[in-house]
Amino acid sequence: MPITCSTEASPVPCSVLLLAGGRGARMGGQDKGLLPWRGKPLIEHVHAVVRPFTDDLIISCNRNENTYQTYADQLVEDSQKDFPGPLAGVLAGLAVAHHPWLLILACDAPKIDMPLIKALLEARSASYSPLMVQQDGQWQPMFSVIPKASLAGLQQDWDEGERSLLRALLKRAPKALTCVPNDSRLSNFNTPELLR
Repeated sequence: MPITCSTEASPVPCSVLLLAGGRGARMGGQDKGLLPWRGKPLIEHVHAVVRPFTDDLIISCNRNENTYQTYADQLVEDSQKDFPGPLAGVLAGLAVAHHPWLLILACDAPKIDMPLIKALLEARSASYSPLMVQQDGQWQPMFSVIPKASLAGLQQDWDEGERSLLRALLKRAPKALTCVPNDSRLSNFNTPELLR
């Protein structure tokens, strides 16, 4: 049974991973997390929302480490060069996470808010299965919470050639946190047009 987004959920500390290690192909190769929106880098908007929820804020980045360090407790980079995708960043984040759960968010979703983070953390499963936002029937792996204990299985998937974070999480029967189709908090600013 899917769970509906709630603003009444209570915060529960966990490790947080902000994914900022992409190639930025649709942005002309620019580092998306550092692009300005409303006068601040995208990463700063996301950081401001999630910082109160954790003492272990991890940023996955493959360049501009000195800049990202100001927003993170830990930095990680992909084990494989040439921007292999978000699953690589998640594996690196899980390997260093201090807490049993890892909240995963993209750096280019600056409209997330505290009620959504609270709802994600509150909806975690006692059975330690992943939790993912589902919007209009579509899974959103860039808004998910996964147990640190899933590292070994995800690493095995990677070693066997899997590169899709979504497919890897779907193999683990995730719970759904259902959000309405027009929920602007899930907007990804991943093209110049959207950023404007």
